[in-house]
Amino acid sequence: MTIHDTLPDYFDPVLDALEGALLIAWDGCHKIYLAMDDSEANWFRQNYNGRSCTDRTFTGTPEEMLATLKGWWDESCPLKFVSAVTTNYENPNAGFVSLIGQGDWCDDEYDEYDEDEDDE
Repeated sequence: MTIHDTLPDYFDPVLDALEGALLIAWDGCHKIYLAMDDSEANWFRQNYNGRSCTDRTFTGTPEEMLATLKGWWDESCPLKFVSAVTTNYENPNAGFVSLIGQGDWCDDEYDEYDEDEDDE
């Protein structure tokens, strides 16, 4: 069994995007990004590592990045999301593509949580 076998369907866009990603980054709370070009990868290296934010970028094979991303996902707060980022000089916001939006995953995880509460 691989990590792919244990992922919910809403991870499918992440799996596809990881094939072209150069780096993944996490803010340590809820924002997970896939840098899709050198410019974005360099930005995350400069801004997501340092005194207050260490080891928050990772580069590796798609499988290695998936394993790291999944660990970050599990540690993230409930506002979590995953976006792919490509440089767009004319409209920087257009460079962001939502892969898992905030709340796209809630039904699965909260349903499981709600069932646990009902047992009390």
